[in-house]
Amino acid sequence: MIVTCEDVVHWDLTEAKERGVVKDQLEALILQMYKNGITYSEGVCEFKKRFILTVLQDCKGNQCKAARQLGMHRNTLSRTIAELKLDAKGLRHGTRRPPRSAHAVSMDRTAAR
Repeated sequence: MIVTCEDVVHWDLTEAKERGVVKDQLEALILQMYKNGITYSEGVCEFKKRFILTVLQDCKGNQCKAARQLGMHRNTLSRTIAELKLDAKGLRHGTRRPPRSAHAVSMDRTAAR
């Protein structure tokens, strides 16, 4: 597939329009929250919760990947999850890797030591 300059311009314009729509929706939501008496701190806290949970769900509960997507350090994400009292463990799909101590050490490796 050959991508032309016109394609790139079209994609950029489409993305800009979508961002504009999202910004308009956010402004309407903020106005609605303000008129319903939701305080600034409540609104920011709820936004952080929803934003982080959405990214975590998209990353299947993987905090390292989610932190990368959010543009923050994984320790900052972990601390924010704790501060917001979010249950991120329920978002993990599948099983975790076993700890290194559970791995069987082969005879070749022990003999080489």
